[in-house]
Amino acid sequence: MLLNAIYLVAFVTLLPWVAWRKLSGGRPVAAPWARFTGGIAPLPRCDAGVSRIWLHGVSVGEVQLLSVLAAEIRQQAENGGRRVDCVISSSTTTGLEVAAKRFGTDHTFPCPLDFTWAVNRVLDHVRPDLLVLGELELWPNLLACVHARGIPVVVANARMSEKSAKGYGRIRPIVRRMLRNVSLVIARSQEDADRFASFTPPGGCDVIVTGSMKFDGVQGDRRASDVLRLRHLAGFHDDDVVFLAGSTQAPEERLALDAVQALTETHPHLRLVLVPRHVERTPEITALLDRSGLRWQLRSRLGSSDAPLPADLEARVLLVDTTGELGWWWGTSQIAFVGGSLDGKRGGQNMLEPAAYGAAVAFGPHTRNFRDEVRRLLAADAAVVVADGAALTAFVRNCLETEGFAATLGGRAAELVASQRGSTAATAAAILRALPATRP
Repeated sequence: MLLNAIYLVAFVTLLPWVAWRKLSGGRPVAAPWARFTGGIAPLPRCDAGVSRIWLHGVSVGEVQLLSVLAAEIRQQAENGGRRVDCVISSSTTTGLEVAAKRFGTDHTFPCPLDFTWAVNRVLDHVRPDLLVLGELELWPNLLACVHARGIPVVVANARMSEKSAKGYGRIRPIVRRMLRNVSLVIARSQEDADRFASFTPPGGCDVIVTGSMKFDGVQGDRRASDVLRLRHLAGFHDDDVVFLAGSTQAPEERLALDAVQALTETHPHLRLVLVPRHVERTPEITALLDRSGLRWQLRSRLGSSDAPLPADLEARVLLVDTTGELGWWWGTSQIAFVGGSLDGKRGGQNMLEPAAYGAAVAFGPHTRNFRDEVRRLLAADAAVVVADGAALTAFVRNCLETEGFAATLGGRAAELVASQRGSTAATAAAILRALPATRP
């Protein structure tokens, strides 16, 4: 009750900010009332003999990863003579959009805020046999309510950075109590497993290592139909060199644009694709493009595959103002910069996506969210760290002007990703072992 009261004070205090986000045209908070009350839309009831697994991912990256995991769980369950029904929740608007596309709107819902009444109401609607939390989503009331109903909890692709471990160390009794309600932690690396184990009480949850599912959750086929469709929509030709800056935050779009402006005269076939992390920043970026003097085009103006509008073949820059396509856009590029990594505030985004396609990959020095993946890429000499805009321009120039540099770098990246695949299958097998016997 005390925790609910603390949450309630915080919720009321933040209401003006929630309203401002909605009214200002920025990215709105996802379904605040439904998450506060637990009043989600009804989900289809499971048939007899079908087990339901509730998966939860905070935002787009986790949702995409869990969609790959869900497909593997279904396949393994079917092979073993079992039937499962996977539903998913998310905490962000973009995460819910991607989840609806991957799982269907009737299997997608906003995750409740950590109030006991909201969690219990959602549990009444969903009636899961197992809860799978992506990476590190530990909430006291959620775990307590689920545990009280005898529902096992699994943390998949679990990660706990050194910084997170230090923070949790200040509230060690609370963390130990939460982990007492978890059945299984499936860690992405031995370092993550050791940190979780240091908080696990005697006789508490099991901690195992299967490797990072992020290596399985990325595409890699440049001939895939979705990649070819986007190349066609963008009007890319075989002699074009596509430089894609993805998951970017300010000022990374400007730095990518500076690189293209510095090289455009000597490399007329260089094309830039900008995919910002948050699509609501489109007006800000379009103003930047207008000031650049370069010809540019919006992805949304290209139309759909059914009725495409002609691409502007004179446009040097394409701004992707839609969501859910970045995984395919990477497959159109030869040179890639992964954003959220230059200012030190965000900890980087998924650099394995362009690496899987064999693009020459660069990112900034601030990649704490992908510490293990970065370590492996750099150890294989399969990526480059750029410290600032000048270094980014030098990287793009090197890819364009040093024979074999981009192809060799990208080839090493693709080989590394291919060599690390397989953890999703092991994770799915562990989850199915934790899944209780099918309810009547």
